[in-house]
Amino acid sequence: MSPQPAPVPLKDPRFTGAFTAITTPFTDRGEAIARETLQTQIGFQAQGGLKGIVVSGTTGESPTLTEAEYKDLVQLSIHHAHTAKLLAIAGTGSNSTAHACELQKFAKSIGADATLSVNPYYNKPTQEGLYRHFMAVADAAHIPVILYNIPGRSGVALAPTTVERLNKHQNIVAIKEATGSLDSATEICMRCPNLALLSGDDSLTLPFAAVGGVGVVSVVSNILPARVASLCTAFLEGRWKDAAGIHRELFDFSRAMFLETNPIPVKAAMKMLGRDTGALRLPMCDASEATMVAVRKALTAQGLL
Repeated sequence: MSPQPAPVPLKDPRFTGAFTAITTPFTDRGEAIARETLQTQIGFQAQGGLKGIVVSGTTGESPTLTEAEYKDLVQLSIHHAHTAKLLAIAGTGSNSTAHACELQKFAKSIGADATLSVNPYYNKPTQEGLYRHFMAVADAAHIPVILYNIPGRSGVALAPTTVERLNKHQNIVAIKEATGSLDSATEICMRCPNLALLSGDDSLTLPFAAVGGVGVVSVVSNILPARVASLCTAFLEGRWKDAAGIHRELFDFSRAMFLETNPIPVKAAMKMLGRDTGALRLPMCDASEATMVAVRKALTAQGLL
């Protein structure tokens, strides 16, 4: 029997395990960022054993932040994350390549450990356009880039062949794969074995790990950081039976957190737990009564209420 080939080392092994896409806490009517709550939330992630946080991403309601709020939020989050010994990843995506490049430079200048760069939304560029966009972003500043492939939000997906082309850039070290497609994740892992593939969907973290994924950028870990961290630790250590048990334990809860558009359910959950005002900014609005009932049931099932 011939020996198995050694696994290909990742470009940057720091980007494995569980990361939290943190919510942006607002004051009661959403007028301003709740700064003390932000610090508490980041500390809660550190206590749960997370590797790091992603700030100002989808879960952080980035489209509704002013430029000044964005810079304040990212700076504060990086400070609190580093104080808590967490990696800090700044969302820097834009549908304007020039603007995305400026945000890259800003993130580098204030000490972010990496950036999360989403597919340009609304424009619907071709694969060549996506390639040129992300190459420009990666060239803009010498900082690790995590591609964010989420066609449900952006209207266009990064094809695995395009990811393979982008993987040749030294600064592109990981991809947050939120396509919901095991086929896409599998092909990316086969074409780019040195690129860290992180699940962008909590319920798919373990299935993606089975084909080469190495972690998750999680919404659920806003509420259950230790369990999400334990899931990733289990499969990274080859304890697949343990990982399957945690996956099943978290499955219904993960589904509840996506009954309506993220972050509506998770903010409802945090309000029920007394950890957030639950305030969202339009066009996001409060969860429906049916979702509130389901979220309360999910929290109760986890022993949190």
